[in-house]
Amino acid sequence: MTRLTASLCFILMVTVLVPPRVCAQSPDDDLKIYAVSVHNLAPYRRPFSGYGVYLGQGRIITAAHVVGRWSLLFEDPKIVIAGQELAAKVIKRGSFEQTDLALLTIDETTLPLSLRLRRNPLCKEAPKVGMDVIVVYPDRTTRSPVISSRAIPTDYRAKFGTLIADVQGSGSGAFDANKKCLLGIMSASVRIQSNREQNRHAGYFVPASRIADFIPPEFRF
Repeated sequence: MTRLTASLCFILMVTVLVPPRVCAQSPDDDLKIYAVSVHNLAPYRRPFSGYGVYLGQGRIITAAHVVGRWSLLFEDPKIVIAGQELAAKVIKRGSFEQTDLALLTIDETTLPLSLRLRRNPLCKEAPKVGMDVIVVYPDRTTRSPVISSRAIPTDYRAKFGTLIADVQGSGSGAFDANKKCLLGIMSASVRIQSNREQNRHAGYFVPASRIADFIPPEFRF
């Protein structure tokens, strides 16, 4: 639901008892339908969880380290999407050191028809410093601006060149706030180089251009 105007919300709350939370919804919330949770149980004693983005046609993109670290790979991660828990299959997995991405698939026929018909486009243009980014989770969204890679130490700039001002959850989707296309997948926390803010970190996301190259041709659309 799109955000209602303040006057209309007031009338609805008074006359038909619409809950205040309905009026508090943001247009950004429309993107939450693309967000998924990724749950892994073994071999850790505590569940390890991250996030991902539904691309359409049963395909999900997330960060590689969400589905396994180093030589450790979770064979059957569980995906929670549209309130359903589904088994996912890992189609391709990179590594944090190289390309922190993983492509998963689920049985699309188990999803609501409204979700099956959706396609989540990758952004064609590179992110620009200052542009607004919407980071999307299953239960919330948050905004953070793109910042320059000059904010981080020189040695990190080649690898972590696409940054937003705030650290976000691994695998969550970073969307262009204007075009609503997918800019990238959140991957890492990177220390900001500042004499005044020694403990400040930025959030690195793997950009859409690398996602496009990462997805095998037979899984593109």
